[in-house]
Amino acid sequence: MSLVKYRNGASGYYPTNMGGLLERFFNDSLYDNTQVQNFVPEVDILESDKTYEIHFAVPGFEKGDFNLNVDDKMLTVSGERKFDVEKTEKKFKSVRTSYGTFERSFTLPKNVNANKIEANYTNGILEVVIPKDETKIIKTSIKVK
Repeated sequence: MSLVKYRNGASGYYPTNMGGLLERFFNDSLYDNTQVQNFVPEVDILESDKTYEIHFAVPGFEKGDFNLNVDDKMLTVSGERKFDVEKTEKKFKSVRTSYGTFERSFTLPKNVNANKIEANYTNGILEVVIPKDETKIIKTSIKVK
């Protein structure tokens, strides 16, 4: 087995010293970095005895900015965060938060009740709760002969 150094996509972006931080701060304002584009929010997926949960990290959204659909055991969550420059009189020096649209799809397990999926948006986290269908959960013990 060989060891390979891992570098995530953002590792070259963040400065590692104070000089790099100051250079990044002053030089970033030379180009327009307020461009709206697609992005992929980070998610956490949890499972308990009765539910699956998907938590989306999507700060700055409103509840009406999301669309959730289920089609043939495929859950699709999408949304849009609009960049509204007119809301402020201040000039942006740097914009690092994500704006634009996103869409994430998840194949649902067979043991869920898609008709009872609920979603709640609080403090920048979209929480999608997918209840398990108790009638589809088959647990049994098999005795070895």
